[in-house]
Amino acid sequence: MTFALPDNATLSLFLLPLLVFFARIIDVSIGTLRIIFVARSLKGWAGVLGFFESLIWVLAISQVMQNLTNVWTYIAFALGFATGNYVGVLIEERIAIGSLIVRIITRKDATVLTEHLWKAGYGVTNLQAHGETGPVRLIFTVCRRRDVKDVLRMVKQFNPRAFYTIEDVRFVQDNLPVVPRRHGIMSRLALRNRK
Repeated sequence: MTFALPDNATLSLFLLPLLVFFARIIDVSIGTLRIIFVARSLKGWAGVLGFFESLIWVLAISQVMQNLTNVWTYIAFALGFATGNYVGVLIEERIAIGSLIVRIITRKDATVLTEHLWKAGYGVTNLQAHGETGPVRLIFTVCRRRDVKDVLRMVKQFNPRAFYTIEDVRFVQDNLPVVPRRHGIMSRLALRNRK
């Protein structure tokens, strides 16, 4: 039994668009991460990712330009871009780089909530404030992005009717740990790049 290899026209028509599609997924995903690293002041990583992003983009666009008669390469280029954005966001959510500030406003006594947050290792600032309906407690805590679900779980458990907002934090003072737990590689890199 022998297998016939596809000719160049078949490769150009089907395989090339597939390669362009996957190249775009990779370069756009890398670009999404690069932008996040720039926003987090991780200059070294942003530069390395920028190099590979542009290299892959040049390889993909050169194949499109060399095969202008193949409309499938255009479609693959655009679909790869769209899919790459989606994949890049999924990757970013998975690695969860950075810190967040969680602001909690509650009319209910927040002593139990703040104690549980402290016991879990989170720094907590608890203030008396006044809202539209009267006195409220205003609680601030800074946490790593990957830990925000843990914080929100405690809020919902101990103050289920509390109002909360979450915002990105660009910088956290180095001598105050966000959470005194094990540090992943991205946390160590972020701390090293700030020094």
